[in-house]
Amino acid sequence: MAPRTRALVADLGRRFTYLLKDKVRAVQDYVLLSTRALLSLASGRRYVPEIVVQMDSLGVQSLSIVVLTGMFTGMVLALQSAASLDVFGARPYVGRLVCVSMVRELGPVLTALMVTGRVGSGMAAELGSMVVTQQIDALRVLGTDPVRKLVAPRLLAGVVMVPILTVISDALGIFGGGLISVFSLKLNWTYYWRSVAEALVLNDLAMGLSKPIVFGFILTSVGCYMGLTTTGGTQGVGVATTRSVVVASVLILASDFFMTKLLLILFPVV
Repeated sequence: MAPRTRALVADLGRRFTYLLKDKVRAVQDYVLLSTRALLSLASGRRYVPEIVVQMDSLGVQSLSIVVLTGMFTGMVLALQSAASLDVFGARPYVGRLVCVSMVRELGPVLTALMVTGRVGSGMAAELGSMVVTQQIDALRVLGTDPVRKLVAPRLLAGVVMVPILTVISDALGIFGGGLISVFSLKLNWTYYWRSVAEALVLNDLAMGLSKPIVFGFILTSVGCYMGLTTTGGTQGVGVATTRSVVVASVLILASDFFMTKLLLILFPVV
């Protein structure tokens, strides 16, 4: 091997090693930050006004986009389900399919992704701006723990409010599917809701309510981590905002797969 080629291979090896170490260090820092935030919630002082503000920002102010997402998802799902079920002459089962799909999968995932795009990016931008303007350093100088004051309330708000938003999204999705079933598919309104009630079992509720808790933790913790690790001034704030949305969305989709595998074992379809 020529000396120039060996030098190129060695340089590529060093860059790969540095990149790998950097990613491992980032995962370690993320886990430590999340652990510190959870421990802050479990003990010590809690900033109740900040928790209420974050619940309002994450939950109440996200209500409109969650309502629209859930409603139109249920309506589209009803139309697509009818087109597939008509082949087998099973159009009356549209309500059952819409209910199970919304509660088990589409409601939790779409709600989490929409909240990530709206709130996760905002958290990264807000905390990133505080980092580049040295407000985080000022908090430390004043003896205030930034994790306890800034990260822990956001984490709690995500874990509490995302499941509530998911329930609202599920309900409106099923309602939207009912509207399409009655006015477009010419199904009976009473029969639609009876099929929904028959399809919805305890296993579906367990799966539909456990996922949003994890998703809420992921989107808030990633947004806070990306914001607190911002570097490079105002340009770095934009980079951190973009990364927070991308990383949180990928983690939500990946965790959805693994949680579905686990929950199907714990709560099998009956």
